[in-house]
Amino acid sequence: EEGEEREPGAISERNILDSFTESREVAELIGNLRGVFGELVTREMAVERFVGIMDKYQEQPHLLDRHLEGMMNSLLDIVRDSGSPPPLVHLAFKFLYIITKVRGYKRFLPLFPHEVRDLQPVLDMLAKQNPRDPETWETRYMLLLWLSMICLIPFDLARFDGNLVSVEGQARQPTMDRILEIAKCYLVVSDKARDAAAVLVSKFIVRPDVRQSRMADFLDWVLSMLSKSSSQTMEGTVIVNGMLQALAQLFKHGKREDCLPYAATVLECLDNCKLSESNQMVLRKLGMKLVQRLGLTFVKPKVAKWRYQRGCRSLAANLQAQGAAVQNQKREVAAAEADDDEEYDIPGEIENVVEQLLVGLKDKDTIVRWSAAKGIGRITGRLPKELADDVIGSLLDCFSFNKASCSDISFQETDNAWHGGCLALAELGRRGLLLPSRISDVVPVMLKALTYDEKRGACSVGSNVRDAACYVCWAFARAYEPAELIPFINHISSALVIAAVFDRDVNCRRAASAAFQENVGRQGTFPHGIDILTAADYFAVGNRVNCYLTISVYIAGFPEYTQPMIDHLVNMKINHWDSVIRELATKALHNITPRAPEYMANVVLPRLLPLSVGSDLHTRHGAILACAEITHALCKLAQENNRSVTYYFSEKSLEGLKQIHQELCSRQLYRGLGGELMRPAVCTLIEKLSLSKMPFRGDPIIGGWQWLINDSLRHLTLVSSAARQHIKESAVSALAALCNEFYISERGEADPALQDELVTQYVSELQNTEEMIRCGFSRALGALPRFLLKGKLQQVLEGLKKVTVITPEDVSFAESRRDALIAIAKVCQTVGVKGDGSQQEYVCRDNVDQIYATLLTGVTDYTTDSRGDVGGWVREAAMTSLMEVTLLLVQNEAELINANVCKQIMCWLAQQSAEKIDKFRAHAGSVFLTLLHFDHPPVPHIPHREELERIFPRSEKETLNWNAASEAFPRITQLLGLPAYQYYVLLGLSVSVGGLTETTLRYSAQSLFDYMKTIQSDPSALESFCETLLKVFEDNLRNDRVSVPLLTMLDQMLANGCFDMFTEQENHPFPVKLFTLCKEEIKRSKDIRKLRSSIGVFCGLIQFQGDMREKVFFQLFLLLCHPFPIIRKTTASQVYEMLLTYGDVVDPAIVDQAMAILSDTNWEAELPVVRERRNCLCDLMKVPRPQLVSK
Repeated sequence: EEGEEREPGAISERNILDSFTESREVAELIGNLRGVFGELVTREMAVERFVGIMDKYQEQPHLLDRHLEGMMNSLLDIVRDSGSPPPLVHLAFKFLYIITKVRGYKRFLPLFPHEVRDLQPVLDMLAKQNPRDPETWETRYMLLLWLSMICLIPFDLARFDGNLVSVEGQARQPTMDRILEIAKCYLVVSDKARDAAAVLVSKFIVRPDVRQSRMADFLDWVLSMLSKSSSQTMEGTVIVNGMLQALAQLFKHGKREDCLPYAATVLECLDNCKLSESNQMVLRKLGMKLVQRLGLTFVKPKVAKWRYQRGCRSLAANLQAQGAAVQNQKREVAAAEADDDEEYDIPGEIENVVEQLLVGLKDKDTIVRWSAAKGIGRITGRLPKELADDVIGSLLDCFSFNKASCSDISFQETDNAWHGGCLALAELGRRGLLLPSRISDVVPVMLKALTYDEKRGACSVGSNVRDAACYVCWAFARAYEPAELIPFINHISSALVIAAVFDRDVNCRRAASAAFQENVGRQGTFPHGIDILTAADYFAVGNRVNCYLTISVYIAGFPEYTQPMIDHLVNMKINHWDSVIRELATKALHNITPRAPEYMANVVLPRLLPLSVGSDLHTRHGAILACAEITHALCKLAQENNRSVTYYFSEKSLEGLKQIHQELCSRQLYRGLGGELMRPAVCTLIEKLSLSKMPFRGDPIIGGWQWLINDSLRHLTLVSSAARQHIKESAVSALAALCNEFYISERGEADPALQDELVTQYVSELQNTEEMIRCGFSRALGALPRFLLKGKLQQVLEGLKKVTVITPEDVSFAESRRDALIAIAKVCQTVGVKGDGSQQEYVCRDNVDQIYATLLTGVTDYTTDSRGDVGGWVREAAMTSLMEVTLLLVQNEAELINANVCKQIMCWLAQQSAEKIDKFRAHAGSVFLTLLHFDHPPVPHIPHREELERIFPRSEKETLNWNAASEAFPRITQLLGLPAYQYYVLLGLSVSVGGLTETTLRYSAQSLFDYMKTIQSDPSALESFCETLLKVFEDNLRNDRVSVPLLTMLDQMLANGCFDMFTEQENHPFPVKLFTLCKEEIKRSKDIRKLRSSIGVFCGLIQFQGDMREKVFFQLFLLLCHPFPIIRKTTASQVYEMLLTYGDVVDPAIVDQAMAILSDTNWEAELPVVRERRNCLCDLMKVPRPQLVSK
């Protein structure tokens, strides 16, 4: 999003499904498992298809519910079948696991059959498993889950033991011990089976018979394993993870009275483990889970009667009068508090538990903080009112901060503590555990959290805190009656609006919008809630630019929000670490100014002026931009109301605005890295003050501003490449505004001395040896107003023309040539057209040809350097400038456009439209169609206008995608049939067809071959095409940019039979001339790509009859002894293929022998060996042997 860039977190499309549409296919897949499990390929294909189907339902797993039991039974039938081989059983369990992964084991567990007859087979299957086998972990995982369901059967397990003596006379383990051994075995493995073993423990240990005889021993084993294992080693981490999972599940599912005797011991062991110091996030999270479940075990499972109960959560209830109900509820709460006085002992361990949870709120990982927050909420709900209040007091300590002023806040706690604290507050509020008496303590913290943004290095932290603060607001909206929040409603609503519109992160803006919506619906007291909600909904706040520049203006129209929004921008956003946010904030201030002009002028501007010369770089940058934008907005407002531009400004404010540049200059703040921000900021200030028509004419400050603009353009080489463009554009914009306001006399003319000095100085800088300085002053000349160009036009155009000329010293100065071409078009547009006018004042007959000649040279710039095709920037600028100048002439004096010039323009554009780089091709195509379809009036002298309009219909001008090779090339190749365009289109196509980009190559080649098929039956058209092709080759001989891809294209055309018409004629001039050109092209060349392409062309030429055939063989045999082994090898390979393809070119009696020599010889061997084999081939085919030439 972000204008053109996409912001992280933006909505992406997804499929919304209605039902499990693939149920029949899944049934077939499961039914076919017996047939596919034996073959690796078919097995993997079945699994891949099943995974593909199931993954579609990850976000809507409930759609599977109706089909779960059927799928499970089908798969378990395979498992229960004694005839199923192990690989098939594993495959069935793999399918079961995939279903479990999508739907979740909790929903899946009750569907397992739990009959008595399943117990022994499942135990036997588990006994056969290898706990360390990485291929079958799904089997072990599902068997353990199944066992956890079977062990719930309501029979004493001793009944299943029978005679404990096995067949061999060995004592057999009791069933109870077998299950425990299995659980213990899998609690210490590192795969998914460990999670299932923890579930098994939680179901099995709480059975009455197991609890009495095994629970104490099992817990002793778990605690001893915890004590012995270190979370610093890999093995220790795995064991600790399993033990914690087992304990957490046990204390979740076990009865309180069964677990209470062991809770203190477990807590003590957990304290000794010091999990909070572990670097393993999962262990710390499991520790939090266990601690909170131990805490819930210590306190009675009663719901606190003192908690705040809002009652009905229906939104419809908000529309009815609830006054009487509220009064009744208050009386009931008072009575409940009286009943709650019955004291009960709270164990001392609870303090330890709560302390650990509060520490967990500050953990570095979100999932640990979230678990701790839920624990705080659950335990507080079971405590007496006084103790719960103590917990809330301790929780509020997470938000310690010192506040000296609005913008001077130092946080004593980390962002982690703030985030965890917000989550805990939301949990307490959601459960009604934050009584209305505490709201006054919580709301200030919540408001601060909504704007929490702590700078860390080059960026900041706090987006998660702001997101959690929105959750608090959301929870409060649901928790409290409107009357309780009335005192704070303005603060909360303003803070949420500010977060929804001005937050940097899209997820925070959306969270704030959702919280605002919840408050509007539940509370019904937010000012203008429905109106704001409509403008700032979930989707509208997705685009940051839209939020700052559009939505903010609408909301600021409501007086309750205007001042808070302005204050937030001034206090929090103009000093933001992200320059994009600072700039957006200042533009937002510009747009909001008409909503509160007096406040902006009398309060905000005086506050900003000292900040604009302050010590902090970011604040200074934002404040200068804010001063510029607000000043401009106030002056526009004054002009609209027919008041003086200084109506809103005091003398002190005007003086402060003037002093900014002088202060920065005297403190040398334009130097160094800070200068990269200060220069464009002050240039923007100059531009806005000039546009505001400030009464500074004749003031010395104008000279200072002019110095800054010139100095910024002169020092572009000293700033980073990232800042260069911004500084250049800011300085040029400032120059244009400054000249238009302060350098023009009342008669509309320039001061001759000032004009002469400025133009001469700028033109002289165009020949500077630094490229960036040329760029800056080229664009500056392009921005000069007409009154400064009057009488100096020829001097300016000559200066810019020199910049566009490529000389040996400045070959790589592509950016300066680009900017000079852009400037020429801008100058022409500024001075206007007058055919009979002076060439010093207008574009006229005397200088139009010179202007076009300069612009047309830019279209032929193919300079490349380490950055790539930098000439592309020049060509792009030349095309734009040609269009702008042509349309300018057409609309004023079309007769100045020469027919030959127009033809040149259209032909060059056609060539660029056929070239390989998508961006430049698209630009050329767009300009081509703009000129072709321009109607006010039409551009004269366009060659083949009617045919062009048929190929490019007006209706497709906007829809034709020139970036897509598949759309562009089928159209542009049709121009090959138009004589005026044929040469240029073929020149462009040769670079594309012979290029390296796969898509460009494919579509351009296909389009060319399609065209060639259409002219196969037209000898004159084919002759014309071949003449043009040879001319392109001849004109670009030894020009590797064209000749190398052209050879590749010729190779493809010969292989595709494009010239089959000439194969019947002996010594046809086309192949003869082509052979001569190819031979000349590769003469003394060491370019491997060129040599390899030429081999293909020579092999293709062998199909033509006549004397040339022997010369082609001679050339190929020369290449068989080329110094480069790769060329020798390629030649041999291609000659072999040539003999296969064109068998009639050699005597059939010797073909096999020749092919044997070609295929059996090691052409990468030493040259004397290779030369001997080559000479044998020459003798065999009666071709003269190439002779060694002495050097």
